[in-house]
Amino acid sequence: MRTAVVAARLLVAAAVLAALVSNAIGAWQEGLLAQNLSYFTNQSNLAFVLLAVTGAAMVRRRPAWFDDARGAVAFYLVMTGIIYALLVAPLDELTRWDIGWTGIVLHRLAPVAALLDWLLTPQGRPPRARRILWWLLYPVVFLVFTWVRGGITGWYPYEFLDPTASSWTQVLLTTVVVLVAFVSIAVVMHLIGGRLRRSTGALDPASPGSVSVGSVSRRSVRTTSVSLDTASPHEEQRP
Repeated sequence: MRTAVVAARLLVAAAVLAALVSNAIGAWQEGLLAQNLSYFTNQSNLAFVLLAVTGAAMVRRRPAWFDDARGAVAFYLVMTGIIYALLVAPLDELTRWDIGWTGIVLHRLAPVAALLDWLLTPQGRPPRARRILWWLLYPVVFLVFTWVRGGITGWYPYEFLDPTASSWTQVLLTTVVVLVAFVSIAVVMHLIGGRLRRSTGALDPASPGSVSVGSVSRRSVRTTSVSLDTASPHEEQRP
């Protein structure tokens, strides 16, 4: 089962990596590679690829931080899909599929795949609510960096963050709404991790806290054997 899950993650990661490389090559040819790497979409998708490869390389038990990192990446990709659909893409694009294969992979396939993986894979240890704060750290840093860099270069990756396209008042109002959405979705993602599969008996063999059915069976056999061997010698035998 774990092999199939890892294979599925790597398959999606390969598609995502191909889309990222394709976009990066096109941006490099146009002299826009730095701008290409500055998009939240590309950064969160790259994080998905790195995490998928890292997870596949962890043959044995995964460290305690792995579930939190997986949740963070799933959260970023879900927000990528939501923000793109509501604030970036034209309204008529939501029901269309002629947006190029890289757009489909980065804005639709990856967010859905990351969300399903987060819902279906049980976590190795009880989650702590404080991880929500860590999840929100990167989006806040991205926002501040975008504004500082935009103030210097005059370029912003997204129009809703660009005060020269509207005004600082409009940008700040939109940012407040987006931040509220980020916090709300982060809380939801924290709560729904692994909810579509029962943790008991369905843990990833490589995750902490997992129990092998075979080990339980052998333990039961040993316990039964000890019980039989220690039966009272004075027990009356019937003919």
